[in-house]
Amino acid sequence: MNVRVLSSIAQIDAASWNSLLGEGQPFLRHEFLLALEESGCAVPQTGWSPRHLVIDDAKGIPVGAMPLFRKGHSRGEFVFDFSWANAYAQHGLPYYPKLLSAVPFTPVRGPRLLISPQANATLVSDLLIKSAIDYARSEQLSSWHVLFPTNDTSERLRSAGLILRRDCQFHWFNQGYESFDAFLATFTAEKRKKAKRERRRVAEAGIVFDTLHGSDMDDALWDTVYAFYADTFYRHGHDPYLNLDFFKRVAATMPERLMLKLARIGAEHIAVAVFFVGDNALFGRYWGAAGNYHSLHFETCYYQGIEYCIAKKLQRFEPGTQGEHKVPRGFVPTLMSSAHYVVDKRFAAAIRDFAAREARGVDTYAAAVNEHVPYHRAPDEELQL
Repeated sequence: MNVRVLSSIAQIDAASWNSLLGEGQPFLRHEFLLALEESGCAVPQTGWSPRHLVIDDAKGIPVGAMPLFRKGHSRGEFVFDFSWANAYAQHGLPYYPKLLSAVPFTPVRGPRLLISPQANATLVSDLLIKSAIDYARSEQLSSWHVLFPTNDTSERLRSAGLILRRDCQFHWFNQGYESFDAFLATFTAEKRKKAKRERRRVAEAGIVFDTLHGSDMDDALWDTVYAFYADTFYRHGHDPYLNLDFFKRVAATMPERLMLKLARIGAEHIAVAVFFVGDNALFGRYWGAAGNYHSLHFETCYYQGIEYCIAKKLQRFEPGTQGEHKVPRGFVPTLMSSAHYVVDKRFAAAIRDFAAREARGVDTYAAAVNEHVPYHRAPDEELQL
């Protein structure tokens, strides 16, 4: 087998790359990664240099791949290692550049070792891991990081010697609800009353929602939606990670995977939540509003998404990172992981010790938060790892 390093996802055809995707989520599709590059969002100039690994068999047919980037910073990752970079700097050593296997700006668990169903999975995955480590060493990079891998990949990476790090998100799981009211019926009376009151306040303000997909959007709508999205970043003193061109490219190439909940009063649009739709899950990604309306964030980003999942029979809803405020709305603590290969053995030992202590803290935190879920009894899927 032959290992290639791609400096652009355009160096492999879409059909070959997409044939390696085993899970039905949109973020690793060729179209999504190409849109990030062609729009200028994830390119060397922004600190994201593609170095995707591809393994070809003897006939030159791709049988394995790994999304991979050479990073000059840690922004847009959502697994925070700034303290590690500071420790390197304090010892006069460079932490950047580093190697990263992840989807830019997308803290969603998914496959990171992409393997053809016809290939020897153990052989190809071992070669992908070895190739990433060899590349990091040959380029004299400080480390290689795998963010939000699936559980089986995490264990494979642990077996290969990588350090696992724990984190907690809040996800919603569909227990076969027939309607939103059936979902609320599983809440305690106090929590159910609060959720209904939040929804009622939005309705009483005259706010209604349109459900749009990529093919429903025109330039005027995109201008409105993007202004909402960008304003969320500006309010926090940051420039947006994604530009308008990216959204338009994804809407054109993956229209069925892009879903928007657009809030309006009469004909005036006032807020938006941007989602991506997988085969079995909904992913909440971006939000913005033109003003401060009571409970509008909860309704647009969470309740509207839950209703969509129930209607489409999607099994789970991942609304993004962090946010204990999601718990009273029906989301439960869900454990996530990342994996880290640190070249310097001294730093590796220190980081391994830190990760073990951090994991105990995350477990304690998740268990404590789980005591406050709104259900009569927490779903079986709680605290998944």
